[in-house]
Amino acid sequence: MSLIPNEAVKIEVNGATVDFFELTKDGVSTYYFDTSKCGPPDPMVNAMSGLRLIKNTNNTLVMINHKAPGGLFAKLEADIAHSVEEVNGFMKITFSSVNAGVDSDLTQIACH
Repeated sequence: MSLIPNEAVKIEVNGATVDFFELTKDGVSTYYFDTSKCGPPDPMVNAMSGLRLIKNTNNTLVMINHKAPGGLFAKLEADIAHSVEEVNGFMKITFSSVNAGVDSDLTQIACH
C-alpha cells in the first residue's frame, strides 16, 4: 500500500535518488517521496533535495520512511517545520517552510 496519492504526478528532482511526485491543489503543491526501503544516505540525500523544493514557499514535502530521521531533524533550523505520523508501520514526515529569520543549510547531506 503506497502512502503517495494515486493522482500525484511523477516529477524530476535535482539530486534525488528515488522517484518524487507532486500533487497540486488550490495552487499549493505537496511533494512526496518514499525512502522506506532505502538505507543511508538515501533518506537524507532525498530529503535535502525535496526540502529545496519547498524552502520559502507555501508548499509541503512528505517523506515516507521506515523510521523518523532524527539525524535529519538535527540539521533543520526553525525555518523548516516538521510533523511525524505513523501510518501502517511507516513514518510519514511532513515538512513545511516557516519564515523564522533563520536559514537551514540544505546542502549538508551526510547522515552524521
